[in-house]
Amino acid sequence: MTDTLLPNGIKDGGGDGNYFKKGCNPLAQTGRSKLQNKRAGLNQQIIKQMRMRAGAENLLKATSNNKVKEMVLLELSYVNSNLQLLMGQLEGLNSSVEVYQSTHEMANIPLIALGLKETKEVDFSTPFKDFILDHYSEDGTNFEDEIADFMDLRQACRTPSRNQPGVELLAKYYSHLPLIESRFFSPTRQTGIFFTWYDSFTGVPVCQQNLSLEKASILFNMAALYTQIGTRSDRQTIVGLEEAISSFQKAAGILNYLKETFTHTPSYDMGPAMLSMLIRLMLAQAQESLFEKTALPGIRNQFYPLMKMAQEAAKVSEIYDQVHQSMIQMPIKDNVPLFWSTMSQVKTNHYRSMAHYFVASALLDHELGPSDDEDQQEKTLSQVYDQLPEGCSPLDILKKDDERQRTGKAHIRRAIRGHEEALRIYSLCHHLNKLEVLQDILKASHQRSLNKYSEVENKEEFTDYMEAPDIIPKTEHKAEMEVPNTTKGPLSFFSAKQRWTAPRTVQLCPEDRDLGFTLKGEQPVQVGSLDPMCPAAANGLKAGDYIVAVGDTDCKWMGVSEVMRLLKDVNEEGIHIQVVSIMDSNPPMPTKSATFCGNLPKTYSMICLAYNDDDKHSKSRKVTKKPSFISWGLKNKMRSASTLSLPTADQSGSLPWNKPCPTFPSSSSYNNDSALY
Repeated sequence: MTDTLLPNGIKDGGGDGNYFKKGCNPLAQTGRSKLQNKRAGLNQQIIKQMRMRAGAENLLKATSNNKVKEMVLLELSYVNSNLQLLMGQLEGLNSSVEVYQSTHEMANIPLIALGLKETKEVDFSTPFKDFILDHYSEDGTNFEDEIADFMDLRQACRTPSRNQPGVELLAKYYSHLPLIESRFFSPTRQTGIFFTWYDSFTGVPVCQQNLSLEKASILFNMAALYTQIGTRSDRQTIVGLEEAISSFQKAAGILNYLKETFTHTPSYDMGPAMLSMLIRLMLAQAQESLFEKTALPGIRNQFYPLMKMAQEAAKVSEIYDQVHQSMIQMPIKDNVPLFWSTMSQVKTNHYRSMAHYFVASALLDHELGPSDDEDQQEKTLSQVYDQLPEGCSPLDILKKDDERQRTGKAHIRRAIRGHEEALRIYSLCHHLNKLEVLQDILKASHQRSLNKYSEVENKEEFTDYMEAPDIIPKTEHKAEMEVPNTTKGPLSFFSAKQRWTAPRTVQLCPEDRDLGFTLKGEQPVQVGSLDPMCPAAANGLKAGDYIVAVGDTDCKWMGVSEVMRLLKDVNEEGIHIQVVSIMDSNPPMPTKSATFCGNLPKTYSMICLAYNDDDKHSKSRKVTKKPSFISWGLKNKMRSASTLSLPTADQSGSLPWNKPCPTFPSSSSYNNDSALY
């Protein structure tokens, strides 16, 4: 649902004709838009309750009347209860992963996506026009359409489409922010523009006057959008899995860049501890998708492929265990949805059990034959185990049938226990109970292990319940952080940090085609050496002046050769030019930006709390053809017979692993005797 805003009368002819793109229609009744609208409504209710709590706490401090204190304390208890309920509802929204999953089918274990941070609308019009007049000595009304374009771009970023154009929309806005900061945000004065963003986990608003919060929040939403693209990918195809892998790796890369670049962001969801956990989560989901990509064509029911997949599954389990451990640490534990930590714990047990099942299948179904490479199998088995029981060696397990059976049964028993633990943890979270596909996959995996154990169990023999050794995690394709390319960085001269004089008009009258000065520099060009006796010097030109206009031609972004071309054919009547000079100044220390973060009873927090989107009225905005002031600096950059497969909840039998060959079971095939997994 992307559209384009075509300024300056440009026809939509493809190529680079597109300008600022619009986001999704915020009124569209899709599952994701409904979820985001609920999030926005909850944020407003949370801030309302926080206003009431702030007022009640102030009254409690100010009054000495015991009766009033009792009433205020009672009111506070109600407000705090309401806040807890609202936080619980917000946690429920963060747990609604089914909305973000692939629309094609639900046959894989669901992945977690981040919700977009919500923000309030910002009006740049009056502050920017005032700054243009005061600082650049130009009429700000000449740039109303360009400012309106920029405001439209920011508004579109509130509802980006869940695809690559949506990411490009956010990247486009993010690339403008350094330029806007350089042009309009001076270290010596406040603009009066407040940026308000809501914490995606707690709903608490944060308000600042500088652009650091704006930049960080846009980066967070870019990462969130990549997670949503990853979760909606069709993981039943190689192309879909590659898209999911790339999306989660890019999300991790952006979050890591956010963590390293914006180290003091007051929003809790962008704190170092939370970002570190989110990076681990994204890499874990990328590794899980890599595992699924390896298993999608089918796993050969042979010794070496089974051992390899066992270590791959153990690697996924290990990463999810690290994610779970980071989620249960303070202060993350208090704000991360229970659904997330429970899901990571379920996957830790599920993939660990899967690893033990693969090893059990390799040992129980494949005996060492005369044609097998004994040394190679011994080496492979020794690389799977970190430590074997005392008195037991890899060669003993391979050559002695009773030892092989004993170890294989130990692995299958451990797989059964792990699947039972995953099902037990699943049943403890009511949000997880809504994901029937997850329950089907867990039950199918458990039943498969039970079937395998019943095949090899001999009731007449003495049972030796040895503990299966741990499996060493190992992968051939490790998930890595990937940072997408984004353009950033403004030019240095025309910025809010520089102070210069108002444009001066100087009349040039050449003598024998000599203007009396030389030019140097790049954009804008600067007067180099100047003859003090020339007419230009007499008319007020100084060495070091910057030429910003020749006649009626704006030359702020022209080089020396282009300006010389304008001055070359000046006749005896001469031509007027406009110049500016940099002013020396000692600016005062910049004032601190007003920041509001919930639970911090600051006086200036009411600036954020009192702001109401309903008070703003939409204005019709006209787009005309004119060189954009805010675009300065942007002009020059611009299978074998027998295989195994992963468990699925698919009921149709249409998937690759539901063919006649031995496969992993679907939720409706618990008793498939030919299935190994």
